[in-house]
Amino acid sequence: MAFIQKDKLFSLRWIRNYSMILIGAFIMASGFVLFITPYKIVPGGVYGISIVLHYMLGTPVGAMALVFDIPLTIIGIKVLGPRFGMKTVVGFFATAIFMDTLTYFYGVEPLVVGDALLSSIFGGLFIGVGLGLIFKAKATSGGSDIVAMIISKYTKMPLGQLMIIVDSLIVLVGLIAFKDWKIPLYSLIVIFITGKVVDVILEGMSYDKVLFIVSDKTQEIRDKIVNDLNRGGTLVNGEGMYSGKEKSVIFTAVNRREMSMLQEFIHQIDPMAFVTVFNSNEILGNGFKSLREKVED
Repeated sequence: MAFIQKDKLFSLRWIRNYSMILIGAFIMASGFVLFITPYKIVPGGVYGISIVLHYMLGTPVGAMALVFDIPLTIIGIKVLGPRFGMKTVVGFFATAIFMDTLTYFYGVEPLVVGDALLSSIFGGLFIGVGLGLIFKAKATSGGSDIVAMIISKYTKMPLGQLMIIVDSLIVLVGLIAFKDWKIPLYSLIVIFITGKVVDVILEGMSYDKVLFIVSDKTQEIRDKIVNDLNRGGTLVNGEGMYSGKEKSVIFTAVNRREMSMLQEFIHQIDPMAFVTVFNSNEILGNGFKSLREKVED
């Protein structure tokens, strides 16, 4: 069973993916060096542990992260199979090298002096963008993620929950080591922002809307969607829970401008219509971004 996605050597896709990994690693390393490490913030993962050891033992953050990443990756391959390809290895090596190189040339002073909160926000932003680019190149961050995967294999616990637990334990290590309650609080801010930014990088920012419409004027609304808005949709047969009458439910996806036009039209022809609107992170298909574009992105 193949887990590793292989790109043809020196193909455009290969160059793009490895470029994203290197750029992502540099941005991620910059986030740590400029904002996170100087304030002893411990945002989970192997870099969180490495920051604690850096202040306790004086070890370089990047080099210490490699000390954890390399054996964890080897163990992960033995236990989980070949899920961690060369792109993952390049990712954590590049991040570690960039981190210690930037520290050597820039120093240990924070970019924003005396403002740990602002540093937490921008540190989370930088790390999220970097991680998002690495994930977008179909690589992984390795480290504590592998620990969570191994535990999940033997306990059957959900991977997402285990990753939160592992990162939370590392944050607690920072509290114990530095004996400062502000550190885990700032660390949680970084973890939250990082997760949100990664989602935006992977899924994109979308203003598209998904609508479910229940109305007695189904045909008129259908004509408006198809002929005027040049959109498609799906008619679903249903039954009113209160009246017991047969109903047709329109499912369609539109942008913000089209939603406004459609809502005004529905209000004019059927003020009693029932319209449910959902924000959509991403819509793939005809009239929007194609699934092929998404897969090749």
